[in-house]
Amino acid sequence: MKAQFFLITMLLFNSLCYASDTIRVDSLKHKVIGFSPSKNTRNINGVLLKYFDQEDGFTPKKVNGLGMGFNPLGLFFPALLIVYLPGADRWSLNNNYGVIPENKMNKINGVQLSLINMEPTVTNGLEINISSNINTYAVTNGIAVSPILNFHHEIKGVSVAPLANVGQKCLGLQIGLYNSCKDFRGLQIGAWNENGKRKLPFINWNFKKQKNNEQP
Repeated sequence: MKAQFFLITMLLFNSLCYASDTIRVDSLKHKVIGFSPSKNTRNINGVLLKYFDQEDGFTPKKVNGLGMGFNPLGLFFPALLIVYLPGADRWSLNNNYGVIPENKMNKINGVQLSLINMEPTVTNGLEINISSNINTYAVTNGIAVSPILNFHHEIKGVSVAPLANVGQKCLGLQIGLYNSCKDFRGLQIGAWNENGKRKLPFINWNFKKQKNNEQP
């Protein structure tokens, strides 16, 4: 009996030591300040400084705090987007983009502040992008603000931009000169508004969930 008690005690002690070591190792993987692109940057409890966006060899990152993107391409896209704005009614987020699992996307719990975002990203909180999300799958749960326009495949919350808000699946509020979302539930306020139900100037709405067999 004493031998069994001693054996059980030793096993519990070893388990606790292993768990403690595991927690210690995992905690070392989290950084207060991280840089990207970098193979060593995965988990950040603080600030992520992203000086360029990865297209090849993309490694998902998790940020609890502030994600800042300084990709210089974001300085040139606004002029191009303004040129193509008259054809915004023909923009589509369907083409060439499939739904990406969240475990293969960046996740920012807090604030995303970028010139442009070209990496698949889930933002839970506040997103402020100069050139929004270009050539990538983007999901925002919270508030998205841009001084030009917003692109989102999915957004739950509020999307505000002076020129345009364009989405594929939206739940909430869009405010801008032009608003468009194929699968939309909520309220649109702008000069021209389009959703899966109707097209209207000034104010548009749809509060009914779109059926699976209903084409937007």
